[in-house]
Amino acid sequence: MSAGLVLIDLVLGGLVTTMGVESTARAASDHGYELEFVADAMSGLTAEEHDFAVRRTFPRFGAVRNTTDYL
Repeated sequence: MSAGLVLIDLVLGGLVTTMGVESTARAASDHGYELEFVADAMSGLTAEEHDFAVRRTFPRFGAVRNTTDYL
């Protein structure tokens, strides 16, 4: 990152939805970052866990989008 630039938005995806992605989101939110989640760029241990996080948890922290929103 260049000097003088401030990162305020994070776009998250990855493995595992309810572990790595969710814990990163919680920490980033605690530090004041604006968050976006790419729902189809992450997966969970089960489809039910993933769906719950995408529908219920992540919207409390930021916008939930799909990869087509970034292409």
